[in-house]
Amino acid sequence: MTIHALNNQEVRLLRDEIELLMAERQRLLQVAGAAAVLVANLDSDNLPADQDTIDAAEVLAESLNELSEETLKEALDIVRAEVDAATRQDAAAQH
Repeated sequence: MTIHALNNQEVRLLRDEIELLMAERQRLLQVAGAAAVLVANLDSDNLPADQDTIDAAEVLAESLNELSEETLKEALDIVRAEVDAATRQDAAAQH
């Protein structure tokens, strides 16, 4: 096998891997968007008193807050969610 053929094969493998990673990113953005919508619509007063549930909700909310604004917007766009003005102001105040 020539060096040129080997390079072409490597390029093809890298291209395939990038396509897999991009597809996985889309799926993760969809999950993040759905999770953001869930958190935005949660009424913390109505959460079960179970500490494990409260802890899980906090971890999810903290993880979403750690996303960049651009990534979160992209995630919300994927699930076709709209952020109201009050939510945007709250998010801006946190950063």
